[in-house]
Amino acid sequence: MAPSSSSSSSDDVHENLQGLGDDRSALQKHAAFFDQNKDGIVYPWETYRGLRAIGCGILLSSVSAILINLALSRKTRPGKFPSLLFPIEVKNIHMAKHGSYSGVYDNEGRFVPSKFEEIFTEHARSNSNALTSEELMAMLKYNRVPKDYNGWVTSWTEWKVLYFLCKDKSGLLHKETIRAVYDGSLFERMQEDRASAQKKS
Repeated sequence: MAPSSSSSSSDDVHENLQGLGDDRSALQKHAAFFDQNKDGIVYPWETYRGLRAIGCGILLSSVSAILINLALSRKTRPGKFPSLLFPIEVKNIHMAKHGSYSGVYDNEGRFVPSKFEEIFTEHARSNSNALTSEELMAMLKYNRVPKDYNGWVTSWTEWKVLYFLCKDKSGLLHKETIRAVYDGSLFERMQEDRASAQKKS
């Protein structure tokens, strides 16, 4: 007797949730914020909703969701036939790390404290616990790998969106904010703050 579609779907969910317990890497936690139904898979519409939840506009969220899932789907689904739904498997998100980045995630997606501290010892000049826009751009240039154009654009986009959403009134992107983005806890906080502000308005 052939398995039902619901049974097959349940098996897929179980497979994708394996390895996503309390021992998740920082990068898996970062990506899991966008997994709206917590099945271990992030579809473009979930990426869109996650971006909207943290304050990105409709156009930015729409374009980013398409580009992110297009770029990451096949990399996180090794050996599987490409899907036109462009799902991202959270458990394999470390396979989709791009070049020209800070090195704060290791090859398994784990947080590397020494590399995180290096961001500030190397690039924070006006404030030891924050980055200005100019310092951020200098860091991105410093991290560039020659001819890694995709990595340049991806890194620039990620950091500029973070700076746009999270800089303070003085134009500083604080260390604690950057730390929180690496494990996704910043996203949770931004979502809660935005939901609270909408209730008050």
